Amino acid sequence: MTGGGAGDRVALVTGATSGLGVEIARRLVADGLRVVISGRSKERGEAVAADLGAASRFVPADLARSGAAQALVDDVLVVEGRLDVLVNNAAIDHTGALLDIPEDEVRATFETNSLAAIACLQAAGRAMRSGGGGGAIVNITSRLASIGVPTMSVYSASKGAVLALTRAAAVELAPYGIRVNAVAPGMARTPLYDEWLAAQPDPGATEREVAAAIPLKRIAEPADVAAAVSYLASPGASYVTGVSLPVDGGYLAQ
Repeated sequence: MTGGGAGDRVALVTGATSGLGVEIARRLVADGLRVVISGRSKERGEAVAADLGAASRFVPADLARSGAAQALVDDVLVVEGRLDVLVNNAAIDHTGALLDIPEDEVRATFETNSLAAIACLQAAGRAMRSGGGGGAIVNITSRLASIGVPTMSVYSASKGAVLALTRAAAVELAPYGIRVNAVAPGMARTPLYDEWLAAQPDPGATEREVAAAIPLKRIAEPADVAAAVSYLASPGASYVTGVSLPVDGGYLAQ
């Protein structure tokens, strides 16, 4: 599957109806791939696909549902005939004092952030294996998979599971020519970030404080994350597998 030109390659980006997923899909379209975007909101998804143009289409999916990941990949194969790249981006945010978080919230976070990611990787990996040409899987994790931050324990654990999955899957799927890597964004300027910032008592002061803690002294733009995904999904990264690439302005290097 990886032997054709960019225009022959097909990517699936989950969680692509808002935030980072939209920019990742936009970058892959610009790279010349045909891109299937997925998410739960039909209205938002169709709007994003229309904006991205003829090289993109939307398939609705609630990946927390049993069997949804396989059905999504099957749909891609029926319409596009192949799958070369999976970007495992679908996720939900979660904050809360660890000792007070209800069990149902823990389960819901892991259902989407960890179990759905595993199911998508399995379904896409089977498609890439049967195609015989390999492929590239990029899991979107977080800097929080590698550090501890109060109130983010459950979210961090769900992303840490995907980081561990990335490394193990890279070794297990290498014989099939399937590369598995992760991109670990730091604080990025997404709608979720804007919503969080607006809720702070002094948004300007909070943003300056956040930026000051980052060596490059700025918040990431979605395009910064998309560029990292673009590289790991490309033939130029054909000898790169099992890595987690921080896109965090040097935060984890401190």
